Amino acid sequence: MITVLEVIQKTTGFFSGKGVESPRLQAELIVGHVLGLKRMQLYLQFERPLIEAELEKIRPLVRRRSQREPLQYVLGETEFHGLRLTVDRRALIPRPETELLVVAALEACAIPPARVLDLGTGSGAIALAIAQQLPMATVTGVDVSDDALALARENAVSTSLAERVRFAKSNWFAALPADARFELIVANPPYLSAEETAATEPEVHAHEPAQALTAADSGSADLRTIIAGTSKFLTQGGMLALETGIAQHAELTALAKSAGFARVESRPDLTGRDRIILAWQS
Repeated sequence: MITVLEVIQKTTGFFSGKGVESPRLQAELIVGHVLGLKRMQLYLQFERPLIEAELEKIRPLVRRRSQREPLQYVLGETEFHGLRLTVDRRALIPRPETELLVVAALEACAIPPARVLDLGTGSGAIALAIAQQLPMATVTGVDVSDDALALARENAVSTSLAERVRFAKSNWFAALPADARFELIVANPPYLSAEETAATEPEVHAHEPAQALTAADSGSADLRTIIAGTSKFLTQGGMLALETGIAQHAELTALAKSAGFARVESRPDLTGRDRIILAWQS
């Protein structure tokens, strides 16, 4: 019978030949996921023989990852800001840069916001993370995709936050009530150009939803729409927090100032590049 270690070694070699990044780690995570073992537990069971029923569960996941499907989709879940979320092709995979967006937005609020709007909620990651951090807040997440909204609602239930997070269909602000007001509006909209999306790894351009990645006007169209429409829905002194492309900050900062925001700041990502824009309503 084949052991845990032998399966990991064979899978590592297979992944290497397919161009999968960090093939040994990816193999260990898949095998550990199927066996219900964390990596340290896995190491302690390297000599354990695997039965055929276990191998039958491992093989399709290995095949999917070898086709460059993202590991998060293969496993069906990911961690985001302390929450375990379901992820699949219905929405973009939440990334570390977006965790920074949540942290930056909450840290920059002088008073914890009572009403929060998450534009383009996708999997619901931002809305749910903010709701978890602000137990007194009411959070609304909107998205134009019915599939994404279904996923977000599933995550709200699984994280026990469904009573405090409302999800609704809207193309940015289009379907919001005219009298809706928020102390914080946050968004991670599409901000890649078509050329930038095409240049990403297969895990991204071949598997994640294109509408969540790519925007017109060299990636800035949706960001422009959000900046132009935000002031109507922000309370006095309220804040807009945006995740953006690294080359868009000069343009977007100028646009926010011309839209009447009293103060605009850029915040860097983990590599020190401009990634987040914070803008305060006068």
